[in-house]
Amino acid sequence: MNTGSKSRQNTRMIAGCGVLIAVAVILQYIEFAIPVMPSFIKLDFSDLPEIIGAFAYGPLAGIAITIIKNVIHMLASQSGFVGELSNALLGCVFSLVAGLVYRKFKSRKGAIAGGILGSVAMAIISFPSNLYLIYPLYINVLGFPLEAIIGMYKVLNPNIETLPQALLYFNVPFTLAKGLINVVFCLIIYKRISPVLHNTKR
Repeated sequence: MNTGSKSRQNTRMIAGCGVLIAVAVILQYIEFAIPVMPSFIKLDFSDLPEIIGAFAYGPLAGIAITIIKNVIHMLASQSGFVGELSNALLGCVFSLVAGLVYRKFKSRKGAIAGGILGSVAMAIISFPSNLYLIYPLYINVLGFPLEAIIGMYKVLNPNIETLPQALLYFNVPFTLAKGLINVVFCLIIYKRISPVLHNTKR
């Protein structure tokens, strides 16, 4: 690949990532409460541009979209930046795993496998990251009582007694489902928008 071609490719990637970041920022503000989850946990689709970027430009592009999106969202944070930190950590895992798998197997099956593995990895990582980092920040830095947090889970399941139980029964399945939903939407639209992202004719 000559220097000019590589430069044009880099320019297209930067422009494409810029568009995906803008879309991700907008989607992060469009969030929905889920009846089966505590009210402070909401669903948004801002991971969708990240996985699209990871498939189109590689896992590092997906990670960059994730980080920049959350840095921008910090300007209007309602969680003392803790929510953005959690979103960034899990989004980076999602993009990294999905992007690496797809880079090795560039096919629809590779995209499906990458998306599923990325979702599973994100769900698994959500348990220790929430238990040892995110919820301790909510409790020790922002001053949310642990009893009140567990109480919000107990409303949904009276058998919940500890934070690990709450995370295992609610957060981990929610994170897995969120990832898989984004993968489904990605598979639906990726082929249609791929020529635009790569600036090629269909």
